[in-house]
Amino acid sequence: MNLPNYFLADLPPEATLSPLMISEACQTLKRNREQYLANRSLQSMVNLLARLAENWLEPEYPFRKLALERAADTGFSRATLERGLDNFFKQLTRENFRALITQELGDAMDASAGRLEAGALPRGRFWRGPEFQVHIAAGKIPSPAIMSLIFGLLTRSAQFLKCASGSSFFLRLFAHSLYDADPKLGACLEIAEWRGGNADLEKVLFAEADCVTATGSEETLDNIRAKIPGHVRFLRYGHRVSFGFVAGEVLVKSRTDKVVAAVVDDVVAWNQLGCLSPHVVYIQPGSTVWPEHFAQMLARELERRDTSEPRGEISAAESATIASRRAIYEIRFAHAPESTHFWQSEGSTAWTVIFEADPRFQLSCLNRFIYVKPVPHVKALLESVDAVRGKVSTVGIAAPEEMVPDLAAKLAHWGATRICPLGQMQNPPLTWLHDGRPPLGDLVTWTDLEIQL
Repeated sequence: MNLPNYFLADLPPEATLSPLMISEACQTLKRNREQYLANRSLQSMVNLLARLAENWLEPEYPFRKLALERAADTGFSRATLERGLDNFFKQLTRENFRALITQELGDAMDASAGRLEAGALPRGRFWRGPEFQVHIAAGKIPSPAIMSLIFGLLTRSAQFLKCASGSSFFLRLFAHSLYDADPKLGACLEIAEWRGGNADLEKVLFAEADCVTATGSEETLDNIRAKIPGHVRFLRYGHRVSFGFVAGEVLVKSRTDKVVAAVVDDVVAWNQLGCLSPHVVYIQPGSTVWPEHFAQMLARELERRDTSEPRGEISAAESATIASRRAIYEIRFAHAPESTHFWQSEGSTAWTVIFEADPRFQLSCLNRFIYVKPVPHVKALLESVDAVRGKVSTVGIAAPEEMVPDLAAKLAHWGATRICPLGQMQNPPLTWLHDGRPPLGDLVTWTDLEIQL
């Protein structure tokens, strides 16, 4: 299957993008939006996106087959990519879209909501999305950028997605699948790739935008904000971290294996590279299973999972970072085996488990490198993670049902913006409030009508 040159990212590697090319692409997108997108109903958009998601779940769908055949181009193994795609596209159902739109826009699925119909007045309030959105994507995981495109389509925006260097392959595939399903809609998207910091291209691009969304480090986001005209809406998604917590009450023989498997699901998903992936899992000692024993069980499960769902190749620099971190804990184990222990894949950096008695939060070097730390109670947990307060995306928990309301209240008061079961950390629902903010609500502008009819 050969992809036609519909998008700038389809051009050969030796092609050079110019400010004029970017400017012309932006103007074309805006014209296409007026013709093909601005008057589309939300229901028609939902139907199309749900059908497209169903296609992506079909094993013989040509775009899915190509993605899996060339999984190495995405930076993931075939098995990891396949699981990630299935979990993501299963969320894109008509029912979930309706729940999202109801949550964010009220009754906008009704015919007259969300826009002014000819010859009619809206019922008190209506919304409009940006005419032209620019997305600055970061990292290897494709799902956040795809969600940005989907939200943009729901708000009837023309969109320009600038991919992180070397990460455009799957995003191109998704854009081509959309173009294949509806060429007119596909003509309202542009996908491009260049190294960050190209001031000439970015100046032209940002000058055309009504809204810019960006993901990256705080320094990167500050640099982008400085380049965007003051009137342009800027939605920034900075670096976040996540962790897990296992209550001692669930560490009984009948449940521990399931909890261990759930933690491994979160570590293996997208190779632990996203903001939703756990760096540390905190364990409250149970009646029969202690934190160090839990870490040992986690290592065995990661070893088993590496056979069925290998991590895949990573860069030499990433491997060197893991090897260097392992060496630190090898020395600590030699001098203080009562407070430090570690388990690792033999002959590779495929997975690593570090048990450390010191409960303070520790950043993982990711790529299936997980810390296990003991805490006696929830108060100690919150004290241990205080250094990352305000920077936490997700807390995955395993606790008895009767404990969850109180535990969730304490975590929410502390500042967690998403609390979910362990095993679902990298699989948020479509209605997820990203970093505590409404994904569609942040994009739209509302108009109130105060006329008595």
